[in-house]
Amino acid sequence: MSAATAMTIPHYLQFKDLDAATYAYLFERAAFIKRKFKAVEKYQPFADPDRTLAMIFEKASTRTRVSFEAGMYQMGGSVVHLTTGDSQLGRAEPIEDSARVISRMVDIVMIRTFEQSKIEAFAAHSRVPVINGLTNEFHPCQILADIFTYLERRGTDPQGKPDMACLQGKVVAWVGDGNNMANTWLQAAELLGFTVHVSTPSGYEVDPVLAGIRNPDCYKVFKDPREACAGAHLVTTDVWTSMGFEAENEVRRAAFKRWCVDEDMMRTAQPDALFMHCLPAHRGEEVSAEVIDGPQSVVWDEAENRMHVQKALMEYLLLGRLG
Repeated sequence: MSAATAMTIPHYLQFKDLDAATYAYLFERAAFIKRKFKAVEKYQPFADPDRTLAMIFEKASTRTRVSFEAGMYQMGGSVVHLTTGDSQLGRAEPIEDSARVISRMVDIVMIRTFEQSKIEAFAAHSRVPVINGLTNEFHPCQILADIFTYLERRGTDPQGKPDMACLQGKVVAWVGDGNNMANTWLQAAELLGFTVHVSTPSGYEVDPVLAGIRNPDCYKVFKDPREACAGAHLVTTDVWTSMGFEAENEVRRAAFKRWCVDEDMMRTAQPDALFMHCLPAHRGEEVSAEVIDGPQSVVWDEAENRMHVQKALMEYLLLGRLG
């Protein structure tokens, strides 16, 4: 495949791969698709001709697999599930060769892997769109779901249309590890006009250079997590030890013990602030049970919305803008 041909293929490898106008469109489509789902109305744009999604997992998954697989079937398509244990991906075949072969047989690919460089290499040699289901550096589908969830609760007009203008000037507090989620929140803030208050233990800071952030005003760093949450409209966190870093678990528990989102921390935020967590969660570590199971928590809507926004994303990558 020539470089010119490769450039015409839309991929979703980082949040900044799309612009604000495209996100506005995706959120509208996600709302439409979710209404169809809730009304038990068939909507299958991938049925004729049948479209096939290949899901490639080098990291374990619950929500990513269920949301993509169920979503693709609901849209009328088919799914092929691959792991490193049951394919040549785990037998030292070059990622470029796997991309050349797999992309000749399916219409779209989702990859959940370790290094961002792997998914970038796959996409560079793929004939079809590639979606980042999670890497060590970025998790764009999760932030897509998180922002859609916020819009559902705080930014929907009387006609039920998501209004991204409500994001302007808002504050998202990120409490915990400066990981793939934190990097992606920074990208979203820079693109969509809100600010992220970041608080991490020393040695676990977010990396704005890795995230490609050009506007330093889109985030502020706080040593005290309570100060980061002050006045926030959304408070969010993640596990202290992400997949691939399990050997650091005990060291991280000691370093992160002040970074548990609890009721006192939430009281410093806006009275109607929402709490989010990408799951799985460890109650009593990064979040207290009172918060994640409390009235400000929207984690279950957030988890479900992974499916709806990913359906909208696949529709866009395969069919372009509709309507």
